[in-house]
Amino acid sequence: MKKYKFFTNFDEEEAWLKAMAKQGSRFVKKTSFGYEFEPAEPEDAEIRIDYRTFKRQDDFEDYRALFEDSGWDHIAGTKSSGHQYFKKSGKVGGEEIFSDVDSRAGRYKRLSDMWATLACCFVPLFAVLVSTDAIDPGVLLDPKSLYYTPGLWSLTGAAFWRAFLFETPFVLVRGLFWIFIPVMIFLYLYFSARANKQYKKTQDDKIIRH
Repeated sequence: MKKYKFFTNFDEEEAWLKAMAKQGSRFVKKTSFGYEFEPAEPEDAEIRIDYRTFKRQDDFEDYRALFEDSGWDHIAGTKSSGHQYFKKSGKVGGEEIFSDVDSRAGRYKRLSDMWATLACCFVPLFAVLVSTDAIDPGVLLDPKSLYYTPGLWSLTGAAFWRAFLFETPFVLVRGLFWIFIPVMIFLYLYFSARANKQYKKTQDDKIIRH
C-alpha cells in the first residue's frame, strides 16, 4: 500500500507513522513522493527519524550499527537518502534515539542546509537561462506576452476564442517551463526556512527546560 504525504516536521511525521502502525500498516520504504506500507498486526510502534547522508557505505553501516546496539532497528533509508527511519526493538533501548537536545535539533539544521543547497544549485541555472533569453521573467507580470498569435488581443467574438483556445495549451507549456525554476527556488528556500525555524524552536525548548 502506498500513501502520498509530505512533511517538513519530523515530530509530525513520526506521529503519523505511529498512527499507521496502530492501524495495522507497517512502514517499509520511503519514496520520492510518499510512503510504502505492508499489512501487519497493529502495534504501538515507536518510530524516530534522523537526517544524515554518507559518502561511504562503511560509515553508513557503522551509523546503523550504533543505533541498533542501542535498541533501535533501522527500517528505511540509504546512505544518500538523508531521511533515516528507526523503530524501537521490543522493550530494549530508551525512548529517544538522540542523546541530547542538540542532537535532536541537529537533524533540522542538516535538513535546512540540504534545502538551501538545492536552491543555490538552481540560482546559477536560472541566471544563465535569463541571460540567454531562454526565460523571460517579465511573463510573470505580463502573462499575455506568452501568446504569440499576431493581433490576438484585438480580435473579438468567435475569431478570438478560436485563436485563444488553440494557443492556450502551448502557452501553458511555455509558462510552466519559464516559471518552473523560480518556483523550485522559492519552494526550496521555504522548506529550508521551515526546517531552520524548527531547529531554533528545538534549541529554545532546551533553554526553557534549563
